[in-house]
Amino acid sequence: MVASSRFTSLVTAAVALVFLGAFGALHSGWYDDEEIVDIPVYETYGNAIESGKLPYRDFELEYPPAALPVFALPALLSERDDQAAFRRAFEWTMAACGVLALLAAGLMLAALRASRRRVVAALSAIAIFPLLLGSVVLTRFDLWPIALVLAALAALLHERHRLGFGVLGLAVAAKLFPVVLVPLALSLVWHRRGRREALTCFGVLAGMVALAFLPFVVLGADGVAYSLGRQLGRPLQIESLGSAFLLAAHHLFGLGIEMRSSHGSQNLVGTGAVVIAVLLTAAQLGTLTWIWLRRPRTGEDLVRWSAAALVAFVALGKVLSPQFLIWLAPLVPLVAGLRGVRAGGLLALALVLTQLWFPARYWDLALAFDGLSSALVLARDLVLLALLVVLVRRWERAPARSP
Repeated sequence: MVASSRFTSLVTAAVALVFLGAFGALHSGWYDDEEIVDIPVYETYGNAIESGKLPYRDFELEYPPAALPVFALPALLSERDDQAAFRRAFEWTMAACGVLALLAAGLMLAALRASRRRVVAALSAIAIFPLLLGSVVLTRFDLWPIALVLAALAALLHERHRLGFGVLGLAVAAKLFPVVLVPLALSLVWHRRGRREALTCFGVLAGMVALAFLPFVVLGADGVAYSLGRQLGRPLQIESLGSAFLLAAHHLFGLGIEMRSSHGSQNLVGTGAVVIAVLLTAAQLGTLTWIWLRRPRTGEDLVRWSAAALVAFVALGKVLSPQFLIWLAPLVPLVAGLRGVRAGGLLALALVLTQLWFPARYWDLALAFDGLSSALVLARDLVLLALLVVLVRRWERAPARSP
């Protein structure tokens, strides 16, 4: 039975409360035992903005311009140098972004005419994901860009194409990863409304990105270049699939490896790491190109291939931080049918495997190449590969036998 708009709205409201409860539970029990946080960095940015300094020109900033609101708002809501107050304000901001993502997911399911069972299952899975992934959800700003991504997809599914592309452009300007969804969204609009409308939508997206970046490029071009270079020029991070294989070879065959901290992360360095980073990037780009060529024609296609594109970007990237799984958690459960059930189960397993070593065993991994932590990282990365296969594989029933 197709869920009515009223039913979907009621379930969305209910699971939003569940999400807030799960978000709050991250402050208790083992979730609160140990943390690795980025909030002090965000506070530095927010305080600089509050004091009148111009981002990129007056201070170095790692992230794109549309990330600035989630750094500035907590600073405005808290007293300067009150780290606890800034953290509370930041967490409330992220909680609001999580609720926004749930609301957008509900709108997506309504546009897809999802059944009651699918609505309840998908939204419930999104609501409880913080409990599966752990405290990293509290201390990173990734709920902001993924909320924008879901809002953009919701607009596209409701055939508000230009609005969808505008919001998608804002998401790209908040954290660059949503750019991998642009070719899929263009294909859908081209199929529905033709080449002219697709190009217009692309112009809307490009205009939004330019609106976010251009003032800072004019006033602080070197700072913007530094920001983009820092993001795009990162080495092979220790949690990536390539590093996981090097760690496995280290433990099984005694391969010599070296860790070095840079770009805000811990990375494996040396000739082997550089070669693997290049191969992994090639595999990532090749897989993404293949996904883009699927050219979605329906809303269900857009959801499935968008989820596949994000999983490919994460699983095959030379950088794979725990917070990247926040990008997947609200989108993968929206995939339809048995494929969606399988994908959701694998995603849940990947989230749990991540929490088993991050943050409690992270420094054992980074500093000592701890065997258990290395095995957990490899297992998580392989599960993400399996998730990608489930999303892209064409499931065909065997032909019926003749009597």
